[in-house]
Parts: sequence; C-alpha cells; structure tokens
Amino acid sequence: MNLAIRDIRHNAGRFVFTTVGIGMLLMLVMGMGGIYRGLIFEATLLVDRVGADLWVVQGSTRGPFAEISRLPANLEDRVRAVPGVAQARRFVSHTIQREHLGRPLRMVVQGLAWPDDRGEWVPLLAGRPLRQAHYEMIADQSLRLPLGEKIKLGKDVYEVVGLTRGLVGTSGDGLTFFTASDALAIQFDVPGEAMRLERAARRARVEAMDLGRLQPLLLDRAAGLSSGIPALAAPQVSAILVTLQPGANEAAVRDILRTWPDITVYSTQEQKDLLLAGMVDKARRQLGLFRGLLIMISTIIIALIIYTLTLDKIRDIALLKLIGARNTVIGGLILQQALFMGVFGFGLAWWMGLYLFPHFPRLVLIANADLISLGLIVIVISTLASFLGIWKALTIEPNTVLAV
Repeated sequence: MNLAIRDIRHNAGRFVFTTVGIGMLLMLVMGMGGIYRGLIFEATLLVDRVGADLWVVQGSTRGPFAEISRLPANLEDRVRAVPGVAQARRFVSHTIQREHLGRPLRMVVQGLAWPDDRGEWVPLLAGRPLRQAHYEMIADQSLRLPLGEKIKLGKDVYEVVGLTRGLVGTSGDGLTFFTASDALAIQFDVPGEAMRLERAARRARVEAMDLGRLQPLLLDRAAGLSSGIPALAAPQVSAILVTLQPGANEAAVRDILRTWPDITVYSTQEQKDLLLAGMVDKARRQLGLFRGLLIMISTIIIALIIYTLTLDKIRDIALLKLIGARNTVIGGLILQQALFMGVFGFGLAWWMGLYLFPHFPRLVLIANADLISLGLIVIVISTLASFLGIWKALTIEPNTVLAV
C-alpha cells in the first residue's frame, strides 16, 4: 500500500480538518475570481443587450456609465438624418432609491424610446413588454416586485407588467424599464412646494424686468407650467443610441457625427472599455491583491502542516532510513501528502462553491478557465509547500530511532 495513504489514514482527523480549512481558503480564492468576472458581466450586460452600434453622448464626456451625460431629446432627429443611420433612439439611465412596503428599494431606471422600443429585446421571465406610453414598467426579479405589483414613483403609480432575471446595473442593483418620458418624469420629479417656489421665483424675476412691467401677461406665463415657457428646454436624455443600416460604413457615419461640436461618439466596444477601465479597474486590482494574499496564506498553511506532520514522523522516517529506504521514497511520501491535501481541498472548495456562490448578493461567475488555472496553482503551491517537510525529513539521521 502507498505509504502516504497509510500515514493519512493513521492521522485521518488532522488531515480532514486541515483539508477543510484549505478548501475554505481556496473557495475564497475561487470566489474572488468569480466576483471579478461577475462584475465585468454585470457592468457590460446592458451595453451588450441594448444592441446599439454607436453611442452619441454629451461632448467631451465619456458616456452615461462613466459620468453624467446630458443631451437634448430632439438630437435623435438630427442623428436620423445622417446617411447610413437606420435608427436613433433616446437612452435614459439613472439610479433611485425609494421605500416600498417598509423596505428600501434601490433600482436602476432605464428609459425606452417609446414607441420604437417597447422592450421586446428584454429577456422576460414572465409577463409582457410595455404596451402603453405611461404607467407600466418591467422589473428585474432581484427587486422582489411581483407581476401586477403597483409602486408609486414620483407623482405617478406604475404597474409591473414584465419580470426579467439577471439584469442588474454596475452596482448590482436591479434594472427597471420604463418609457423614456416616464423615466425622465421620475428623474426630474420635485415636491409640489419646490415647484411652487420655483414658479414664484420666475414671476419675481420677470416682475423685476422692464419687459414684465410692460407686458403683465408674461407674469401669468412665468408663474405657470414650465412646459408652457418656450425658453425652457425639455428634460435632457443620457445618450442617443444609433443603429446603422445593413452594410453601412461605420467610419463614414462617425466622421460625420464627429463634426458636431456638441457631442462625442463611441462604438459599443469603446463604451465597454471606458466602463471597465473606470468603474471595474479598481475592484479588479483589489480582488487580485486579496486573491494573491490568500494563495500565499494557503501555501504557508500547507507548508506548516506538512512540516508538523514530518516532525510527528521523525522516528518513523529514521526507521525507514535505517532499513535502507531511499531519500526519494521519503521525499515522495511527503510530496504526495501535500498534493493529496491540495487536491482534496480544491475539490472541496469547488463543491462548497456550487452551493454557496448562488446565494451571494453579487453575481459569482466561475469560468472553466479559472477552475483549470486555479487547479494548476494548487498543484504548484502544494509542491512548493512540501519542500519544507522534505528538507526536514532529509536532515533526520537514521540513528534517531535508537534514541530514547
């Protein structure tokens, strides 16, 4: 029988507890890699799903995901007139936090360019896309809003008509889809008293001008609805999504759009690169640092355990040397124990991760390439950790077995 297996059976309790500890450490290493991949997946999910060829954003900005971008909604009409453009639609995105049924509810509000975009591209788990221009919404399942639930946002009440799964923003908050007009109404909603004070301030400013004294009717207009004052612009959108015609020259379309000084144009890949370089880069580096530290800690723990097991077998190793066992046999015994410990710990980590990772608040995405690379790392650190025990075993003198 293999000497390493016999020795493990002799010290089964210590081996099991050590393997469990190593497995939990390796599960953390595996989980951090999965969290990083989950961050990338969640950050780029909406950019991939929305299906735009070009993103038109506010000039000299990096887009709605990297910083605030504000564009007039009628810009989509200008973009449609560019040769090669098949469709231009408004994009509205912002995050809100409300209280619903006694619990905080944080969501990412996405505005769909009704009626061109009704949310048919959204993968629905239940329900249907939007059918009317107001008061309907599609919600991610993570928000725990059942189908048919009604929620008040701003001054209006919206009904959940569709449910989706796995659609979250860069911060892990569930996505909700409204028409663009409803999304803007939610974003720019202010309390009634604030609206009354703003109208009173507008009236006071007009009264202080000669024009207000000469034309008193302007005072009533200034104190009325904002939409009734032509000088006030309509609420602005975050970006304009451009879909090109089949066979259209993307470079030619971008060259035309670049001549407009009030906008900046990005491709979908450039938008993803900006998003990852800004919001995900620091998290990637931090997770990578912790992952490296845990690998070092696992190596040290395995080395210390193997060294301790070697110390417990000093007389046994001395006896093996006394009866003529070669150093390669003794070194192989210790190396095999370290590899068994690492491999069993890796298997335990993978098994525990299957049951624990789905319950994490953020997506943990484990790729096969990550499992293979981590398995190779485990073999390497187990081999390195065995060197301390092998060195100690080789320094043991055969006559140690005769000592009292």
